[in-house]
Amino acid sequence: MATTVGLMHLELTVPQAGNLKDKRRIVKGFKDRLMSRFNVSVAEVGGQETYRRADLAVTMVGNDRRYIAGALQKILNMAATHRDMILVEQNIEWF
Repeated sequence: MATTVGLMHLELTVPQAGNLKDKRRIVKGFKDRLMSRFNVSVAEVGGQETYRRADLAVTMVGNDRRYIAGALQKILNMAATHRDMILVEQNIEWF
């Protein structure tokens, strides 16, 4: 049985944020929802000191690549339709 790792990078802007505290609140809520709904690992990997930008890494590990791809697509859709953030760029890598 092969182990599959899906890594998705999301570059987001947070236009509603007036300061770092606002951005962190919005991003934390999004990260918490992803982790509880999809059982993924999420980390802010860039833009920590910029209040209008967030770079997130989302990782899922399993043995069914189609399942992981479906979950990452749902996460991408959530990011693209989030009311407080704008999806700027995304990419997915497989290991």
